[in-house]
Amino acid sequence: MWGALGAIIFAGLAWKLYRDYQQASARKALVMDLLFAKAFSVVEGAAFDEEESQEFPRLVGHYKGFPVQVRPIIDTLPTRRLPVLWLLVTIQSPLPLKARFDMMMRPSGPTTFSNFDHLPQTLEHPKEFPEQAVIRTDDADEVVPADVIRPYISAFFGPRAKELLVTQNGLRMVWLLAEADRTRYGIFRQAEFGDVQIDAKDLQGILDTLLDIRLAVMEWTETQT
Repeated sequence: MWGALGAIIFAGLAWKLYRDYQQASARKALVMDLLFAKAFSVVEGAAFDEEESQEFPRLVGHYKGFPVQVRPIIDTLPTRRLPVLWLLVTIQSPLPLKARFDMMMRPSGPTTFSNFDHLPQTLEHPKEFPEQAVIRTDDADEVVPADVIRPYISAFFGPRAKELLVTQNGLRMVWLLAEADRTRYGIFRQAEFGDVQIDAKDLQGILDTLLDIRLAVMEWTETQT
């Protein structure tokens, strides 16, 4: 009797877990479809990285012939009052550089998306850069000069551009997509971002800026030889 009862209870729990998993998968699929809907019109040959195991998948493809990645990341570190959804936009095209240029806006502690805090050298604040920008590198003698980057940082005077990374492996901009719903996070500790969507115009602007910086860096490196 007890064996049969135990089997029934086990079967019921297994079904509940399966149903919850299916519902969670369906919700995630809906969120993905909404979040990335407009990005497909910007990224050529866009597809999700099947090996990506994070909360959100990584969209890969090309833009104007260059390989790109578009990846949302949730930042829940306790240094922030509310969880934040960041968008990491990367152009994976090698550059002939020997040092990393990493500009972070309003750094306030460790992040889930950057190694900014591990870079050993902080550069003097350049003229005409945003007041709250901090630039770090792993080699101040080899880093690309701020003058080369300056013409392309207008987005960083606004509230949404967070980080610019220029390295020998490529370029990245980190962009604020949304902050979590304050009520749901305050009561249920759930990082819900509503019907957030990657804006096609914003994504295209980020990618164009990164390509402009790439061209400027390439022209600068040619003068160093």
